[in-house]
Amino acid sequence: MHEINATDVHYKELNEEIRESIRNNEHDLILDGVCGQYYIGCGISNSNVKITINGVPGNDLGAFMNGPVINVMNNAQDGIGNTMNGGKIVIHGSVGDVLAYSMRGGSIFVKENVGYRACIHMKAYKEMNPTVVIGGCAGAFAGEYMAGGTMILLGLNKSETRPIAGVYLATGMHGGSIFIRGKISHDILWEKAEIEAVTNEDYTNIKNNVKEFCNIFKIDYNRVMDEEFVKVVPESSRPYGNLYIPGP
Repeated sequence: MHEINATDVHYKELNEEIRESIRNNEHDLILDGVCGQYYIGCGISNSNVKITINGVPGNDLGAFMNGPVINVMNNAQDGIGNTMNGGKIVIHGSVGDVLAYSMRGGSIFVKENVGYRACIHMKAYKEMNPTVVIGGCAGAFAGEYMAGGTMILLGLNKSETRPIAGVYLATGMHGGSIFIRGKISHDILWEKAEIEAVTNEDYTNIKNNVKEFCNIFKIDYNRVMDEEFVKVVPESSRPYGNLYIPGP
């Protein structure tokens, strides 16, 4: 276990110290005093690396990451998991906007809420099928232009004043699946997205990911699963196909 004091350390210096530690075969890193530093874990390709962050990391945590496990013991800012290829990010609080932007693989678990445009442009390819599980609620435009992968929205803190998702849910979505715990109104949904019943195969996927979520955050699994889920999917894989001029 290797401790790094990030207090008042510029993000470039901090990230170089992290990489130097990994080059020296330090694979269990604890970062103390983190306060808004960008790009922590960015581009690291090592499945043996575990990074624990005490504090609030800045934008693009885990961007282009391929393998490590990052545990954030607080909130995090925007762009978490940007174009992430593999590994796992766990947030023990809330996150800002554009969570999992263009995420291509791995998993992200957020205990509380997420901001606008969660899972925008998330995609999947062959065996790479990213998963995002959100314990709280999401802001507007969740699942925007989503092309693949799985988003599970639990809304454990939803209320009359805090809906489980904001408006324009699944806008531009053309692939992947959004699973939402409880009922949602069609009024918040993009007009070319549909609500479907969850299949047995879907429930297997949901249960496996919710169990992991509950084990991580020490939450009662049976309580989380006491409501039915609905599935949001695009009505077409080419929702804007009519905008293009057909070939000869």
